[in-house]
Amino acid sequence: MKNKTDHIFGIRACIEAIKTGKQFDKLFIKTGLNGGLFQELFKLVKINQIPYQFVPVEKLNRINSGNHQGVIGIISPVTYQKIESIIPFLYEKGKVPFIIILDGITDVRNFGAIARTAECAGVDAIVIPVKGAAQITGDAIKTSAGALSHIPVCREMSLLNTVSFLKNSGLKIISASEKTNNSYTNINYEGPIAIIMGSEEKGVSSVLLEQSDAIAAIPINSEIKSLNVSVAAGILIYEALKHR
Repeated sequence: MKNKTDHIFGIRACIEAIKTGKQFDKLFIKTGLNGGLFQELFKLVKINQIPYQFVPVEKLNRINSGNHQGVIGIISPVTYQKIESIIPFLYEKGKVPFIIILDGITDVRNFGAIARTAECAGVDAIVIPVKGAAQITGDAIKTSAGALSHIPVCREMSLLNTVSFLKNSGLKIISASEKTNNSYTNINYEGPIAIIMGSEEKGVSSVLLEQSDAIAAIPINSEIKSLNVSVAAGILIYEALKHR
């Protein structure tokens, strides 16, 4: 859990924080909460695509036994950016975009380790979904060795829409998956690219695999059928860097 200095307690306080541009990792909302002030907050949550979770009041009381009014917000330690702004900026600067997309990776240490490798390799941005992604906690920042304070992180409502935007912007989409016989060493990583890494349990989702221009597998020659996702990401990132 974050320090309580990273929390905002109460409906009105969260409303004002959103209006002044504060970015949230998540809002915890008491199950069954209602009323005009709550509806105002919930409208802002939807507009600003803030992750939220309805929870029993007991969970809120464990975080703060004081007057939380049924809402506790966790402030993000980083400022999220929009991929729609980053890609045109990179092209204007004469850069060849190199993006990493994380699909369903919820472990904060894996997230931090991938961010560290990506920042070291000169990756331009990391894209995560609003739902089903690791929060940027102190553990994530520590594991990233501070990289999450330097590499842009884009939190997007729909990874499918993001992939469509990237393809229309000239990026080649490469997914890491064991559902192919095509080795990662056979892939062409030249030009603008986005590499999608999926969770160790489910891999890259089928809808994103269908939209991919290439699918890359890392050969496994043991009884253990998969690599740690941060290790797999490191292999693909540096293979791409070698080609680029």
